[in-house]
Amino acid sequence: MTDFQPVARVGDVPEGEGRAYLVSGRMVALFRIDGNYTAIDDICPHMGASLAAGYVEDGAVTCPWHAWRFCVREGTWLDNPQSKLRQEQFEVRIVGDEIQVRRRSPSDAPPPPGSTP
Repeated sequence: MTDFQPVARVGDVPEGEGRAYLVSGRMVALFRIDGNYTAIDDICPHMGASLAAGYVEDGAVTCPWHAWRFCVREGTWLDNPQSKLRQEQFEVRIVGDEIQVRRRSPSDAPPPPGSTP
């Protein structure tokens, strides 16, 4: 499944902030940076905090619990760029005034880091 799911309306997410939405059974953090919307997996892999509740600056979100930082566009772990650890990113589109996030089935998800295809 690769269709889009409506999650919010344009303007629901304040500039420079994130909000969490349920997309196909998982929490996704939707961010608005410079008027553009991006989405990554909401759950911090360290201890499970919501990244949407984190501090956003210079294209990065800082986890509110232990300050791990992730790129809001690519999901990369900014504190250790050599690591393969990353948050899954989701495609976002705007239709009218509706913000939509592309849903993924388990078969569409990228393989976990370090796994062999």
